[in-house]
Amino acid sequence: MTIRRAIPKDLDAINSLLHQVYAVHQSGRPDLFRPVSKKYTDEQILSILADDSTPVFAAVNDRDEMIGYAFCILQTHAEDNRYKPGLSSLYIDDLCVDEKSRGQHVGTQLYEYVCSYAKAIGCYNVTLNVWSCNEKALGFYEHIGLKPFEVGMEKIL
Repeated sequence: MTIRRAIPKDLDAINSLLHQVYAVHQSGRPDLFRPVSKKYTDEQILSILADDSTPVFAAVNDRDEMIGYAFCILQTHAEDNRYKPGLSSLYIDDLCVDEKSRGQHVGTQLYEYVCSYAKAIGCYNVTLNVWSCNEKALGFYEHIGLKPFEVGMEKIL
């Protein structure tokens, strides 16, 4: 397995993985998510891929077929009075491993790659959000050492 930046030719594979992630969220929260959809349009994906502040890392097999990805967003806190000056974070907006490749440490390697990248560009931390209905993802993130940073809560009216 190799990890590289995703490129436009990866669009179909990205869409396949986006549908897998969406299905998990839609089944966990059908009150919020439409029955059939995905997080980004093709145009949005291509724009994200072209922007260095939103790197997408692709885990690919020896045939250069995508088996996982990590969508990331570089966050600077220059305009936020809460944080110390100069802090930046790399936010993992979406991390997915193809259903057929789970259990092979692809997610762990993607996460470690993201952390190395974030450190290399001077980030203070790596953050992400995970839906509480996604118990497998919660377990995975806890297993690789993430701790709660901030907890979102709701009351359905």
